[in-house]
Amino acid sequence: MFSHLLGNEKVKGSLRHLLSSGRLPNSMLFTGPDGVGKKEFAVEIARSFVCRDPQENLPCGDCAGCKRVGAFNIPTSEKGEDYEAVFFGEHPDVGLVLPFRRNLRVGSIRALEREANFRPYEGGARVFIVNDADKMNDAAANALLKTLEEPSETTYIILVTHRPDSLLSTIRSRCQTMRFAPVAEAEIEEFLIGRRNLKPADAKLAARISKGSMGSATEIDIDDYRSRRTFQISVLEKAFVNPDRPALLRSAEQMNDAKNKDLYEENLATLESLVRDLWMLKNGVNENSITNFDIAGDLSSIAAQVESKQLKHALSEIESLRQSFAVNINRKSATDALFMKIAA
Repeated sequence: MFSHLLGNEKVKGSLRHLLSSGRLPNSMLFTGPDGVGKKEFAVEIARSFVCRDPQENLPCGDCAGCKRVGAFNIPTSEKGEDYEAVFFGEHPDVGLVLPFRRNLRVGSIRALEREANFRPYEGGARVFIVNDADKMNDAAANALLKTLEEPSETTYIILVTHRPDSLLSTIRSRCQTMRFAPVAEAEIEEFLIGRRNLKPADAKLAARISKGSMGSATEIDIDDYRSRRTFQISVLEKAFVNPDRPALLRSAEQMNDAKNKDLYEENLATLESLVRDLWMLKNGVNENSITNFDIAGDLSSIAAQVESKQLKHALSEIESLRQSFAVNINRKSATDALFMKIAA
């Protein structure tokens, strides 16, 4: 059990003990960075309740029950009401609740409340995974609280989030928390080489960029990343080396054009990683320790021409902009303002 999931050995041991002893809580909270496998761990727990050949309450992973768990029928529509449901896959006792865009709708939690009252159809229990639980509004949170207060003996609810502090304290107090850590860089690198056939240099860069997120590492297109990085280096040169405000405004426009608008947050994250690398190099950090280690020479050249306080200021401005994504902003105007501030 969990053998195919990387990292978090301590969490694996705790969950195995709870399952084998039959003491798994009916309500659990899985917290930790995005992409470290929290949902996948929850799915593995679900298998333990529907497995047809369990060993000490642990799933075999090979029976028909185990194999039917994991894939869910998720809608592709852009209608919010289509997400006001619990999504099942091939197994009727394992369900998933998802947010629509940035909100987990109250209708989906009420659907969970109804489903939680039914006894298992085939397995020993029903398991419901609430992904991005931090995206509940007050109405949804209060509806979930009611379900957690009166749990069925044959119902297990697992909340998954990277922002546990956004949940009501009354919800957190009713769940046993499992804290997940980032996956070790060496493990991710080894996986990408062995399972994804990446070149060692590409695997190392992908592992470093992911910052312990297995999900991010497997989704990264290294060639695309390098292309976006080249663009952001040109932004830094226009801001710090050869100041050119009109060119910076043109770059801001390019970041927000139709071709790039869906990649805006990724581009901003790339810019932030480069500025952080410059700041680290400026403060004497070893070149092999920065994120973009493969272009350390180019970054060192830029770092030599900029003050540490400028880089610190730029990081602060980028982080402020990223935090503003929680509300609707004009990204073009915000990018213009950011570039002008860091070039000041």
